[in-house]
Amino acid sequence: MPMIDENRPFIPANIAVMTVSDTRTFEDDRSGDTLVARIEAVGHKLADRVIVRDEFDAITSQLYTWMDDKGVDVIISTGGTGITGRDITPECFEALYTKTIPGFGELFRMLSYETIGTSTIQSRATGGIAGTTLMFALPGSTGAVKDGWDKILSTQLDNRYRPCNFIELMPRFGEK
Repeated sequence: MPMIDENRPFIPANIAVMTVSDTRTFEDDRSGDTLVARIEAVGHKLADRVIVRDEFDAITSQLYTWMDDKGVDVIISTGGTGITGRDITPECFEALYTKTIPGFGELFRMLSYETIGTSTIQSRATGGIAGTTLMFALPGSTGAVKDGWDKILSTQLDNRYRPCNFIELMPRFGEK
């Protein structure tokens, strides 16, 4: 049965948060605020936080900056994962992945179905590894951020989670 092994010391990750939106500001970015609060509440470090427009160059430029930063272990975005013309976050992330984590999007949609029913089919949440950086793109609603963090990422980014987790695998991401 999966569990948190309280005998192991918690290892905080350095997590950067990107809100993808043409309209949000830090004053009204509730999804970004929700994600940051959850990251910090469990003891991870907020490495950086930005809001970028739904533009391929803006998103990928910021992703490259964080991928090159040794102070960033994980990137989590919120927004731009839908199916409208301006929703391009998945394309940006997938262009940089060296390995995809298909189960992340699949599990997200399965869990989201419990909350929003068939509307979850409109989500293109995605996860992968770019070099040695974990990257996850969540939809822009606060409910989606809560589902993605509370039901998946909070445990997979906790080295105490058994039987396995992303944190203990991170040192091996660059192995050939």
